[in-house]
Amino acid sequence: MTSPVEQHWAGPLSSSVARLCTGLRAQVSDTTAAGFDEVLRRLSAPLQVAVAGRIKSGKSTLVNALIGRRVAPTDVGECTRLVTRFQYGTVDRVEVVFHDGTKQAVPFDADGGIPGELGVELHRVSHLEAYLTNAVLRDLTVIDTPGLGSLDAASVARTEQLLGARETTGDDLDPVSHGAVAGAEAVVYVVTQAVRADDQHALEAFTAATASREAGPVNAIAVLNKADTVEPDSVPGSEGDVWRAAAALAGEQAALLGPRVAEVLPVIGLLAETAETGGFTSADADVLRALGELDETTRRTMLMSADLFTSWECEIPERDRARLLERLDLYGVRRALAELDADPAITAGALRRALLDCSGLAGVLSRLDEVFRARADGIKAAAALASVTALAHASGDAGERQRVHDAIEVLLTRPEAHQLRLLEALTLVASGSVVLPDDLVEEVLRIGGSTDPGARLGLAGRPQHELVEYAMERAGWWRSYASFGATPAQSRIAFVVHRAYFLIWQQLQPGQVRIPG
Repeated sequence: MTSPVEQHWAGPLSSSVARLCTGLRAQVSDTTAAGFDEVLRRLSAPLQVAVAGRIKSGKSTLVNALIGRRVAPTDVGECTRLVTRFQYGTVDRVEVVFHDGTKQAVPFDADGGIPGELGVELHRVSHLEAYLTNAVLRDLTVIDTPGLGSLDAASVARTEQLLGARETTGDDLDPVSHGAVAGAEAVVYVVTQAVRADDQHALEAFTAATASREAGPVNAIAVLNKADTVEPDSVPGSEGDVWRAAAALAGEQAALLGPRVAEVLPVIGLLAETAETGGFTSADADVLRALGELDETTRRTMLMSADLFTSWECEIPERDRARLLERLDLYGVRRALAELDADPAITAGALRRALLDCSGLAGVLSRLDEVFRARADGIKAAAALASVTALAHASGDAGERQRVHDAIEVLLTRPEAHQLRLLEALTLVASGSVVLPDDLVEEVLRIGGSTDPGARLGLAGRPQHELVEYAMERAGWWRSYASFGATPAQSRIAFVVHRAYFLIWQQLQPGQVRIPG
């Protein structure tokens, strides 16, 4: 077995927390030490991102699009009632993990996906582990969850367990299974047009479980799925455009879910899945070409509704139209026909790329990079410290608790721990736990919301000398505010922001001046 010091950590913060756990093992009880070993295992694993949401919100469809393979079952079946972890492996395989920790391999179905029926007693199953050779999973483990709001209480319990909304009690899960299923460090929360109270509750529970503090936009984004179903007439200012209406609605939902999520992004999961996983073929392109050659009246009539699209009499076989509808829905068909009208010679590959572009998936992937991958070290370290603190408190030993507390305080004084301080400041300000004037809240969210210096300064695309001057100017302002104009709580935030500006200033001048930690 690989020792903790030989394992691969996400970055300097994860390494520091790993050293803390290793150094404390001999000073804590056997039970706490075993918990530290689990923390070490998680620190060395890829970032764990849960895709969660209400039943029928399109979670599994989005999971397939994110992975780039249609492997998560989207039809109702046994597997949609279980938590499934998709992680990198050198050989594609699926394992059923039982509550007692034993495992059983199951074959993929004929289409290369996880079978809808497992052939085992479902009540014995903890979760599924799917190992895939997809490169996207090298640094990101994607966790598909059963839908909240399901009539199946056991399925809801599994998701709540993962999100932190339900404690492990009684015989729900043994320690082995709980360690494998729980512990998602970030979440992509899928909503549709109506945000409900239990959506907000699930996000609150998740962030509380992972960050051990008030929820904030550090490790959660939301997506408004099925954006093509938004009625433009129901959204003022949309000017009849579906995507503009969806973007406006996503903005409204961001206000409802804030500060629980970084933002809400519109996406058409079905279109993204079809275009990204090879579901759109040259045969589909040929059917679309045939549709484009129909007379205008027939074509317009068929595009009025799904029923008319498949049932209206024309020379194109009904089964071909049904397949298109299943993979693109009417919105995708309309967009594809518009592309064909603009360029009748467009290739099937170019048509697939056009459909992918209008799915919104690129925006989701970009934010995954900016919010999750770029912050993976800080997110994982923060979640690990929360677990370490919880383990010490659960021990009931005041001396052990104090030793762990003191070790964490020493860690947080180190220069590399600034990212943790900044993420904490972002969370406290976004949640309203520390109140600042609106313009300062906006500034804190901006400087903590990206990894690009220009974007963090609010000066994207401006010359470097302007960025340098502004970073120094704001660093001085926040230092003055911390010393003379702030409450003690505000002052702590201000010193963190001051330090962030200095580090940006230093980043823009590599090798010239080193700012002490």
